[in-house]
Amino acid sequence: MSKGLKILTGEVTEQVLTDGGHFERSPMYHAIILEDLLDLINILHAYDHPVPGAWREKTGEMLHWLSRMRHPDGEIALFNNAAFGIAPEPEALLTYAGRLGLKTENRPTLPLEYFADTGYVRWQKGPAVAFLDVAPIGPDYLPGHAHADSLSFELSLFGRRFIVDTGTSCYNVGKERDRQRGTAAHNTVTVNGENSSEVWGGFRVGRRAKPLDPVIENSAGKATVACSHTGYRRLPGMPVHRRQWILTETSLRIIDAIHGPFKRAVGRYYFHPKVMIAKKRSASSVQFILNDGKRVELSLSGAECRVVDGIWHPEFGLSLSNQCLEVIFKQSRVDATFLWQHAYPVLN
Repeated sequence: MSKGLKILTGEVTEQVLTDGGHFERSPMYHAIILEDLLDLINILHAYDHPVPGAWREKTGEMLHWLSRMRHPDGEIALFNNAAFGIAPEPEALLTYAGRLGLKTENRPTLPLEYFADTGYVRWQKGPAVAFLDVAPIGPDYLPGHAHADSLSFELSLFGRRFIVDTGTSCYNVGKERDRQRGTAAHNTVTVNGENSSEVWGGFRVGRRAKPLDPVIENSAGKATVACSHTGYRRLPGMPVHRRQWILTETSLRIIDAIHGPFKRAVGRYYFHPKVMIAKKRSASSVQFILNDGKRVELSLSGAECRVVDGIWHPEFGLSLSNQCLEVIFKQSRVDATFLWQHAYPVLN
């Protein structure tokens, strides 16, 4: 038994990063591993065996990470092979931990929280909650659950999901699996039609994007998150994509820049199935209606946009129709602002 506990303690220490997140950067697998760890602690309690201190410490950190990586609807962000209905819901795990006498690590709850080791940002302002991906795709020796989603994000507004990760519906090797892992299936930018990381074979990754120069600034009067990645440096001219997010209580501004030559760049935003694109005002302005009637306005500079059909995969085996806004770069810098400050009239 002592040998088994030693092996498990080594794995817990390796797989749970300092910020409390699981090293594969998948909220779903984080929850699965956390449940496993809680079960092991429960077994030790049943046999009056002391729980290793590292297990308690890492469990508290994992509980905190999970509690912060969930949307206002209580469910997880859908990064990296994540889906609903596989792992227990976060609230169930928090309740289970409480029955075992375990609590989340005692960290302050901040409007902008950067999990520097896993590479995720949770940012809340007014009715908006955003989850930003400035992360490496996973451990270099185990990238099997990685998607080519560098600098992607999710956004909830007024308690409901608005911009969604497309999720995961299958693990079968083939075109559909490749599509779901590809950059074009995420809320980020493709350059020259390429993936930011070379995903293939169902669970394999070739050349992979690495984050560059993340900047998390939350000083008085200004809050911004910015990051670049190396994924397109393999292309001619070695272009680099840099994204900046600026969140306020009434808007989200996203500035995308491609540094270096490129032939074509396209940004994409995927919306929850209950979000309706009311009507394009112009090639650079769009209005959205949420399912409770609230309205959001998007304005663009440096690009034109078009509405295309999309698919949302919130569960394995489930595909729901939604809409995607493709943003076609006309310049090397595109400025997009989602504004929910006013109650815009419905367009006729």
